[in-house]
Amino acid sequence: MIRPRAVPWLVLSLLLALLLARVATVRAAPTSADKVRVTVDQRTVSTKLGHAFEFRTSIANPGTTDVRGAIAHLNVLSLRDGTYVDPEDWSTHRTRYLAPIPAGGSTTISWKLDAVNAGSFGVYVALVQHDGTALLNVSPPVRVTVADRKTLNSGGIVPLAIGMPVLLGLLWCVVRLGRRRSA
Repeated sequence: MIRPRAVPWLVLSLLLALLLARVATVRAAPTSADKVRVTVDQRTVSTKLGHAFEFRTSIANPGTTDVRGAIAHLNVLSLRDGTYVDPEDWSTHRTRYLAPIPAGGSTTISWKLDAVNAGSFGVYVALVQHDGTALLNVSPPVRVTVADRKTLNSGGIVPLAIGMPVLLGLLWCVVRLGRRRSA
């Protein structure tokens, strides 16, 4: 016999058990057959400081259901200790909100980067669920080697550094000569 005062607690317990069962099924990790794959079109890039380069990632959904709400995020890290890297300097579009990827389908993303530091770097893309509950997968790293560019004329400054004093000297001479003639 169930006591009338216990009925609300039984109903609440049943609802809580159903809710927990639902959460467990929603957050279940994908099986290896359903796991989204992220691949890159190249594994190494060699470039020079200040030059731009590009690579592509392909995101494949081998599962039986659509992948919705996925976010692809690009990251850059130094493979050498002591080199500071600010990924925002490398690319201004590091986060992409993806359209649904149908079961058995795929999508490709082009990433454009600027080499702003010399050295060896790793570039990779992480794929995350939009609510932050799951890391769907991470691409293999692209190893980027950036050669340092030693130049005397960094950004066209040498002509300016030499030309401005010469121009000011000539202007001074013209003004002096003009004053002498008028006096």
